[in-house]
Amino acid sequence: QVQLVESGVGLVQAGDSLRLSCAASGRTFSVPYMGWFRQAPGKEREFVAATNWSGGSTYYTDSVKGRFTISRDNAKNTVYLQMNSLKPEDTAVYYCAAAGILDPGRVGLGSSYNYWGQGTQVTVSS
Repeated sequence: QVQLVESGVGLVQAGDSLRLSCAASGRTFSVPYMGWFRQAPGKEREFVAATNWSGGSTYYTDSVKGRFTISRDNAKNTVYLQMNSLKPEDTAVYYCAAAGILDPGRVGLGSSYNYWGQGTQVTVSS
């Protein structure tokens, strides 16, 4: 089993930056892929970003490319999401997710992930 705990809840203004953290515990070696998803009110959950174990491969949804950066510190079993130039449309509950064997072509699918955090609220005011 793997437990994921997000932190970094924030109320920020448009244009600000915020960093989310996700601390993993348990059998972390079994989940080389880590990702972030988000769900805005009234909308479906959507993929944001993901990375592999080494951090050498990263994946982003188009709407956050150039603004968000995913990274990880395996010594701390933590993955980060640095969010810059935040927009009101980035407002959502952000979820950390972990996956074991993962086809990179399916990295954006929630069904590819085995474990989920409880979510953390990010609100961006205009």
